[in-house]
Amino acid sequence: MARLHLVRHGETTSNVMRRLDTALPGAALTDFGARQGVRFGLENAPEHHAVLLSSRALRARQTAELIGSVWDVETAAVDGVHEVQAGDLEDRTDRESYEVFQDIMHRWHDGDLDARIPGGESLAMVYDRYLPTVEDLADMYLTGPDQRDVFLVSHGAAIRLIAARLAGIDSRFAAATHLGNTGSIELEYSEGLWVCRRWGAATAPFEVVDEPLVDEPMG
Repeated sequence: MARLHLVRHGETTSNVMRRLDTALPGAALTDFGARQGVRFGLENAPEHHAVLLSSRALRARQTAELIGSVWDVETAAVDGVHEVQAGDLEDRTDRESYEVFQDIMHRWHDGDLDARIPGGESLAMVYDRYLPTVEDLADMYLTGPDQRDVFLVSHGAAIRLIAARLAGIDSRFAAATHLGNTGSIELEYSEGLWVCRRWGAATAPFEVVDEPLVDEPMG
């Protein structure tokens, strides 16, 4: 059965600087981030011809292109799947800004869809732009006789929020179980239902985590 793989981009200069980098086009990959993209391609070669897509952020497009160079697969960027927008906190590196961002993220994981990052997005806004793209991809590639795995290079915070929503993952697990650069979440789609098979290094069933971990650098 074909699956959707939500892949976080490789390391960027903003990740290294712990800078809130969410606006398009955003930072480029570091040399190490580029090697991460190549390594993902080498370690995750699909058994059959796959669809390889990315957000329009530079770091996501670069990561997808590096994976595609290993697989000899063309890539394309799609709308709506960029990172949660930090708004007034964009480009900030101070602890206070991170705490504000993380507080909103935790409220989202607790079910408050309308809590909004100052000058940025609410979770409802993220769902409104991201979920239709996922639904379109499911209709095009994950159903019918010619199913193909889809690899979508996107962003850490957005990926966790979307995967939790699609598959009904416990919010405490989703909030605490972060993805490193080029980490991924694997989702299976059947008869209108999404099932999460793998979240980073963890495989289903997923254990609930009581205490959230410190968030990874954003973007």
